[in-house]
Amino acid sequence: MANRLRPLSTFEELDAALARSSSQPILIFKHSATCGTSAMASEEIDDLVTGAPAGPDVYVVRIQSSRTLSGEIERRLGVRHESPQVLLIVHGRVVWSATHWGVTAAAIQAAVEQCLTGSED
Repeated sequence: MANRLRPLSTFEELDAALARSSSQPILIFKHSATCGTSAMASEEIDDLVTGAPAGPDVYVVRIQSSRTLSGEIERRLGVRHESPQVLLIVHGRVVWSATHWGVTAAAIQAAVEQCLTGSED
């Protein structure tokens, strides 16, 4: 399995990730290394990647070292910053997001599947 967890720490990497979202869905995961809830969300992201090896790439923003980038993501995508936070992005737009306890492997997988099938359930 190819590593689907990709660090995201520069504006250039953000540009590339958003460009990639034009051909396939991507996830951006905002993670705080000092937050217990974020640590649990990180475990959920790991479970997602391990359990669904064919899913979208997950770009990880480490908030403590990338505050400026986190603010740029908020500005470009129009979603208020929170952490932990996961954003499902298609064609440069957020189509689904979750924060805090809502960041679960099951919820993310369901959102990805709904996005790929176009279902409105």
